[in-house]
Amino acid sequence: MKQLFCRTSTITFIIIALLGVFAPVIVGDTPHDIVGAPFSRPIWWKTSTLSSTHFYNVAENGIQINWDKNAPDIFNLTGKITADKIARIIWRTPQKDYIIAEVTGETWLNIDGRDMIFKQSLDLPLVGKSTEYLFPCSGSYSLSFSGAKSADLRLSLYGARNGLLGTDQRGRDVFAMFIYGIRTSLIVGIAATLIASLLGMTLGLVSGYAGGLCDTIIMRIVDILLSIPTLPIMMVLAGIWGKGLWQLVLILSVFSWMGTARSVRSLVLTLRESPWVESLRALGAKRRYILLHHLVPETAPLLLANIALGVPGAILAEAGVAFLGLSDPRLISWGRMLHEAHSFGAFTQGAWWLLLPPGIGIVTICLIFMDLGKYLEEIIDPRLRAK
Repeated sequence: MKQLFCRTSTITFIIIALLGVFAPVIVGDTPHDIVGAPFSRPIWWKTSTLSSTHFYNVAENGIQINWDKNAPDIFNLTGKITADKIARIIWRTPQKDYIIAEVTGETWLNIDGRDMIFKQSLDLPLVGKSTEYLFPCSGSYSLSFSGAKSADLRLSLYGARNGLLGTDQRGRDVFAMFIYGIRTSLIVGIAATLIASLLGMTLGLVSGYAGGLCDTIIMRIVDILLSIPTLPIMMVLAGIWGKGLWQLVLILSVFSWMGTARSVRSLVLTLRESPWVESLRALGAKRRYILLHHLVPETAPLLLANIALGVPGAILAEAGVAFLGLSDPRLISWGRMLHEAHSFGAFTQGAWWLLLPPGIGIVTICLIFMDLGKYLEEIIDPRLRAK
């Protein structure tokens, strides 16, 4: 047991699990918050053409900015403004003034520089970035109001670099999504495997020890489930039962217990004819006592190895289901990240920071459990150990 906890794979798993548990503390923001421009590169990505993100709170007296950086990727103005008569919101640049909105009464604004109507109202080219005209050069810029009674606005200038792992197609922090995805992947992988293993162990014990008609029925059910193509059935069940986290766990566990049942049955068939089991029967031990106090401990090492080897399969199955869009879109997981990256053109955009983190995370978790499963198999069968 000491060697198990000293293994590199075990230590790595503990670190990853702690990152998932303390995700809100580590990340701070929720993974659904928009923190930057779409497809922003990581902040450490070195290039002179990219800028960072800046936020400014704007009151009724306006704001003045001394800008000496490259033009931001996105110009965004949100908030509430109140005016007794028609009020104008004016953006002044060193070269030209722009009236970006005219409002009256109490108005909620959400002005985005990428909007075609916004570009057309400022007589800007519809193709290209409006920020190239709103920030033509270094100098003094100001946002002011003409006729406004009160204003509580926020000016967000999103740059092309943001966060440790950049942003996705919606401007969400990829690092935050990656950390929160740990919990989903581990919960689905471990919970589905535990349920499937317990179900498989129970049916395998009953089938192997009882024999006869009970054994035939259980094994035929196993054969039928193994012959059914899993992915189409999972797609149908996801549509019927819903796309929530625990529905996904239930679907994966229903189609993952058959291998454990067959392995446990094979072991029990060998053990039930052994002399010590015959001795227990001769002493009057009941079937339940023999199963719970003797056969379950005998099958426990095999069950642990199956659990360790089954978690990677469940994680990959969750990633595949999420990649096909069959999981809850509100649920952040590594498979869902890959699905959205594929759907929204991360490949064509060259956004490698959307593809590598979840892919590496899935591979790492799978390798960790494969190593743990291999170690447990070596404990069960010393002949597997390298000489």
